[in-house]
Amino acid sequence: MAPTQQIREVRPRFQHDFSVVLGGPTFQFFRRLHLTSDDLGRLRWRVLTITIVVWLPLLLLATLNFSVNASWLSFLRDIEVHVRFLIALPVLIAAELLVHSRLRPAVRCFVERGIILPQDLPRFDRAIQSAIRLRNFIPLEGGLLILVYTLGLWLWQRRTFPDVSTWYVLPGGPWHLTPAGFWYVFVSIPIFQFILLRWYWRLFIWFRFLWHVSRINLNIVPTHPDRCAGLGFVGKSSYAFGPILFAQGSMLAALVASRVLYKGESLPSFKFEVVGFVGFFVLAILGPLVMFTPAMARARRKGLADYGLFAQRYVETFEQKWGIHSPASTEKLLGSPDIQSLADLRNSYALVREMRFVPFGKEDIARLAAATAIPLLPLLLMIVSPEELIRGVAKFVLP
Repeated sequence: MAPTQQIREVRPRFQHDFSVVLGGPTFQFFRRLHLTSDDLGRLRWRVLTITIVVWLPLLLLATLNFSVNASWLSFLRDIEVHVRFLIALPVLIAAELLVHSRLRPAVRCFVERGIILPQDLPRFDRAIQSAIRLRNFIPLEGGLLILVYTLGLWLWQRRTFPDVSTWYVLPGGPWHLTPAGFWYVFVSIPIFQFILLRWYWRLFIWFRFLWHVSRINLNIVPTHPDRCAGLGFVGKSSYAFGPILFAQGSMLAALVASRVLYKGESLPSFKFEVVGFVGFFVLAILGPLVMFTPAMARARRKGLADYGLFAQRYVETFEQKWGIHSPASTEKLLGSPDIQSLADLRNSYALVREMRFVPFGKEDIARLAAATAIPLLPLLLMIVSPEELIRGVAKFVLP
């Protein structure tokens, strides 16, 4: 039996259904431990259990190991550890439910809105089945686990360590670990890295699925009011990845805060890194959606040509019928539905002209950028007093 067939799959409740998170070896492992259900229930238990495993032993071992004099950094002062395991990790785990609830309906929208025509449904179903096989591929998640214990440990070894004791490492090299350090390096960090890498893999699966869909002859309408030819829901579905961006922003905020507080670095010196970080992750989520640009550009060109020809014929007929240069005909024109039809034609043509070439807009970019940047806002309190920050926000928001 093939590895992908050894997992008992959760059967979809709807036709043409697909969830990027509702499957895979880790999901089945949590089901056997009763930490999740077929609809991703028991979220609190799952978050609590994983957080306890990665963080609580660190607290206990660092507290009980009195022989270590953490002269440079104690466990309770390690901002990066607490943010990573008490904020970013729970958010990454809880994000599964949001991604499941937002992306699953988005998949069905392609069929329910008639974007996938009946004759193309077999290709659409093959794209879903291909994504499911990739999601359930056992060797892949095993490879991620191997990666965090090979490349992850190698990167740890390449880090620069202080010449004084901390709660996790002693002077003399990366492997001079305290008891808390052993748990930190060989349990806590690998679990966190595995969960994070698993999210990157899910993003790949989702964008690969959308790429297969974009290759289908989509029935998109250039006059759709979303100005995305009816594909606006694809851009809106990207909001589901907001928690992943929030977790990434939290880790960057913790890193910057640690450098400023304990290494004496200047907060303004990180401004380019922060802007680049936010821009990179927003681009990573929305950038792949340009795969729909060729189809949208074709729809816009065809719409401009079709509506241009139709408009020319309509206005010629309009002038011939009403003879608008005649004062007598102008009186008959009052109250005629032809005037409203002419206005509707103008509005439809304007919609085609204003249609975007990507299935997202400035609002979508702003929301994802905000999700990434919000964890960085508390850093402003290091250089600005709360009163000044409140006054600045009020001046910006209020007229």
